[in-house]
Amino acid sequence: MKKYTLLIFLTTVFFNGYSQHKQKQNTKKPNVVVIFIDDEGYGDIGCYGATGFQTPNIDYIASQGMRFTNYYAAQPVCSASRAGILTGCYPNRIGFSGALFPKDTIGMNASELTIAEMFKAQGYATACYGKWHLGWQKEFLPLQHGFDEFVGLPYSNDMWPYDNVTGEKLPKGKGRGNYPELPLIVGNEISETISSLKDQDKLTTLYTEKAVDFINRNKDTPFFLYVPHTMGHVPLGVSKKFRGKSELGLYGDVMMEIDWSVGEINEALKQNNLVDNTIFIFTTDNGPWLSYGNHAGSSGGLRSGKFTSWEGGQRVPFIIRWPGNTPKGTVCNKLACAVDLLPTFASITNGKLSDNKIDGVDITLLWKGDFESNPRETILYYFGKNNLNGVRKGNWKLVLPHTYGSYNTQPGNDGHRGIKLNITVEKPELYNMMRDPGERFNVIESYPEKVQELMEVVEKYRKELGDLNVGIAEGSENRKIGKIEM
Repeated sequence: MKKYTLLIFLTTVFFNGYSQHKQKQNTKKPNVVVIFIDDEGYGDIGCYGATGFQTPNIDYIASQGMRFTNYYAAQPVCSASRAGILTGCYPNRIGFSGALFPKDTIGMNASELTIAEMFKAQGYATACYGKWHLGWQKEFLPLQHGFDEFVGLPYSNDMWPYDNVTGEKLPKGKGRGNYPELPLIVGNEISETISSLKDQDKLTTLYTEKAVDFINRNKDTPFFLYVPHTMGHVPLGVSKKFRGKSELGLYGDVMMEIDWSVGEINEALKQNNLVDNTIFIFTTDNGPWLSYGNHAGSSGGLRSGKFTSWEGGQRVPFIIRWPGNTPKGTVCNKLACAVDLLPTFASITNGKLSDNKIDGVDITLLWKGDFESNPRETILYYFGKNNLNGVRKGNWKLVLPHTYGSYNTQPGNDGHRGIKLNITVEKPELYNMMRDPGERFNVIESYPEKVQELMEVVEKYRKELGDLNVGIAEGSENRKIGKIEM
């Protein structure tokens, strides 16, 4: 009888302890992993229609979560896109446009709240491994914007004094020959320089190993892990593990290694029993740099690519897995944008936002599969020095007069860059995104009421954010980019 009583007692203690453990797990704030790829197009993932290579690990994440089909980068170029995803703002609102270069003395303003700072205020461990591109001077680097750790490049990997094809040192004079050595930064200090194409080959593996180590070290505390991969920006680099493995050549090899990286990071979550309490996101900064031909990706049938406000430049893949919240294997066709991540993460974790005006909206309901909700009504296509090139509302996109670099010419190949042609859109054009996502048929004459509706959106944002295409200067609500005196 005593043994029986003892058994009941021990069983009760065990299950009470297990129940409390599970309850503690369930109430712990979720970890967040954001994988952010460079220059990967809408058609460069298996579940989005990629051919010539496989992405089983990314496809697996999508099968366990949700894939968006109308998700947009903040702008179709490096620095501006990164500013948008980290601050919840259209880049021009905070003074960003285009891509920063080694000669620039500007970067992320300290007054802007980043995702990392929002998480850090809640006790999260935070890390960034990869390409930063929001200012290379110390005051602009990740450790000054909410990250505990940083290993990576301060800007794009082609901003170095070497030939992207041969790897030879370029003479001082014009172009990249005047660039400084490409630094690999650890924390706030230069650890080494990337001075050969072989050095580029190691970057994806380096970032992945750092990410896995970070997860292992922080398994008992909430963490935010941001992995903005250098690849697939040219010059392409890939380790021996994947060189020559795809049917698509070097670019396909690079995509396969990116997929491997996703698999390694996901495996680290599994090994530490963190999958069920981790929001896992995979997306890209803009569309493919089509000038490079076989060293560029695919826009998946969308029009044009990087540097343009056509769909191929700004509509990008977005995959989220959030176990217990995001329905498995679902597809969301609602509008969403990179600027929505900050307010959504804040909503989920009860994080505090700053008083600064932001452009992102909370899309938690979409992530949970409530497709009746419609948190985002419009998408803005800003580019250049605060030029409003178009707006989208629902299934309709109004393209405004502007000049852009067209890829409708002979591309380069094998690392050699082709040319682009400057084309001007002389008059507004209207496209139905449901029937014509490739933007081939201008139907502006048939839907004057839609033009009027969209022009109301245009005028609203011209007043708020400006539009140099028509001579309207910076809007009254724009803020200044960070600047230092050299």
